[in-house]
Amino acid sequence: MKRPLFAILLFIFTNATQSQVNPEITKIGIPIEMLFPEGKSKALILSYDDGRSEDRRLVKLMNKYGLTGTFHINSNKLGLENYLNKAEIKELFAGHEVSVHSANHPNLTALPKTDIVYEITEDRKELERLINYPVQGMAYPFGSYNNSLIETIKGLGIEYARTVYDTYNFNIPEDFLQWHPTMHQFGKAYSEPNNPENDKKELDHFYQTVNEFLQTKNLALMDVWGHSYEIGNYENKWNETEKFFKMISNNHNIYYAKQIDIVDYINAFKNLKISVSKTIVMNPSSLTVFFKKEGKTYSVLPGKTIVLSNE
Repeated sequence: MKRPLFAILLFIFTNATQSQVNPEITKIGIPIEMLFPEGKSKALILSYDDGRSEDRRLVKLMNKYGLTGTFHINSNKLGLENYLNKAEIKELFAGHEVSVHSANHPNLTALPKTDIVYEITEDRKELERLINYPVQGMAYPFGSYNNSLIETIKGLGIEYARTVYDTYNFNIPEDFLQWHPTMHQFGKAYSEPNNPENDKKELDHFYQTVNEFLQTKNLALMDVWGHSYEIGNYENKWNETEKFFKMISNNHNIYYAKQIDIVDYINAFKNLKISVSKTIVMNPSSLTVFFKKEGKTYSVLPGKTIVLSNE
């Protein structure tokens, strides 16, 4: 059976057109993928709430393993029994991040807007006085939040707000003001007294997640949160904490981050100016940004423009 003349002409035209396609146009769909600072594929956040006296031992242990923490603090509770003192905050948390947790740790969703503003701004103001740098993040007391609360804190200089709703994944948060962490330190182990079977199950799940983070080849952000008072005076829990810290330390693929560092860096990546052909990248931010295109790693310095290889 003979092909219709129209079909033959269409076949010839299509193949001729495809053979003349500009190879640069075909590269437009190739993604430019973010890498963390220093070109690393993983980032780790360790965040702890309340500013309790056990933070002293926790920070010492973190410093021993070269880890960085973010500490969400209730400034009006400093100086009370079982809490840190104001005079020690700056030195204790040197190299770490201090962040808002509200002045008095109320359930913010139950308060009128005026009281919410007081709780956040007073905590932020006092913490900034103690540490002498801008405080830009927070963790919601009890993890409680709603849309009204989010709208209120948007005008208070808060760049991120962490919840307590564990995802057990390593995704980049879609909304920094609804930042759901990866998991609580040790999951729900030790949440029930005298239940070693549950403790083992939860610890196994926790370390399984940590190992998945360490082994993944994908871009991964792990945010582990908790309270130092949960470790308390239990040596077995401190030993478990040291085991965890040792496990995640000194890994050349991991960027050890303050929480605000991740926010600033992701915003810098999102603000890159990229040409249609994906060959010209301008960085208007004050941070060096790393990214990957077609398996090759690039970095662009603050205020600079680079031309990417066409190879």
